[in-house]
Amino acid sequence: MANPTLKGHKLLVLNPFPTPASSFDPLKETFPDLAIQHVAVDFHEGDAHAKVSDEEWSNVTILMTGSALPKIEKAPKLQVVQLQSAGSNHVHEKPLYKETDVTFCTANGVHGPQIAEWVIATFLAHQHHIPAYLETQKQARWARQAEMPDDAVGKRIGILGYGAIGRQTARVAQAMGMDVHAYTLHPKDTPEARRDATYVPEGLGDPEGLLPRKWFSGTTKEDLHAFLGSDLDLLVIAVPLTPVTRHLIGEEEFAILGKKRTFVSNIARGPVIKTDDLVEALNSGTIRGAALDVTDPEPLTDGHPLWSAKNVIITPHISGMSSKLAERVLGVLRQNLTNLSQGADLVNRVNRKEGY
Repeated sequence: MANPTLKGHKLLVLNPFPTPASSFDPLKETFPDLAIQHVAVDFHEGDAHAKVSDEEWSNVTILMTGSALPKIEKAPKLQVVQLQSAGSNHVHEKPLYKETDVTFCTANGVHGPQIAEWVIATFLAHQHHIPAYLETQKQARWARQAEMPDDAVGKRIGILGYGAIGRQTARVAQAMGMDVHAYTLHPKDTPEARRDATYVPEGLGDPEGLLPRKWFSGTTKEDLHAFLGSDLDLLVIAVPLTPVTRHLIGEEEFAILGKKRTFVSNIARGPVIKTDDLVEALNSGTIRGAALDVTDPEPLTDGHPLWSAKNVIITPHISGMSSKLAERVLGVLRQNLTNLSQGADLVNRVNRKEGY
């Protein structure tokens, strides 16, 4: 049943972002009867009760959070959890996720712009030898690289997992003159299937699924290998971490990528790749290079062989960060509050069977 003002609902926001009280004014104007409480909690903080009393939890119906989830008995009215992350794997073992029918939604769509820029920036940095030139700059030497730089026009990008991040990456890549191949778990053989059903900031991404020149899909190694073997210059890994995707890319897959010496970019989760196989592929020159914002283990330990592997750019899981992130997260929250008030389906709802 529709509830346009969300009367009787209480929203609790646990987030690490600097969030002035005025940030919630648009929500208050749209939903004047919605009670809102904001508490600053670090994204990785697991204790949802340290700063929120039992009495306050007892009336919460909607929660926006990073990792902190309440004990089931402390939040008897909780209906919806809006995560601040694109993935949900970090809460899959929590009782609230495993043992209740509380609806979980991700913030899929809010990270696309900044992560797409990170993917393209690190790829172009490699193509134009920027890491090497930064080193010669430190040495105050004017020295050109022997190998000519290679621009992106006519290159092919393969996007493994064509969700919000993949679609925005495709948008930027095509603008540079790249050809786009996409891989999804389920077939996208109709215009309706190719349409993006998740949250999409206006003017971004590929809402209608028009950018890939070729689509691949399936659940078998043969399906995946057909995609990896489609003459890719850049492979972008953008799949959620699930039992199906864990260690999806290993020695066999790197051998296929080696035919074109593909550059590999991972902005998904570290365990999607077998790390030892990645190190070997880099050091042997099987692949041209890699850009990694996620690793396995994470944080990457001191002295780990990946640090010193050839032609690798590593950043500490920061590609999704942006000064606009808090604003965008509140955007997806507002969309879901609107849908809730209208009795409509929530966007970015986690499918517990598939894990994302």
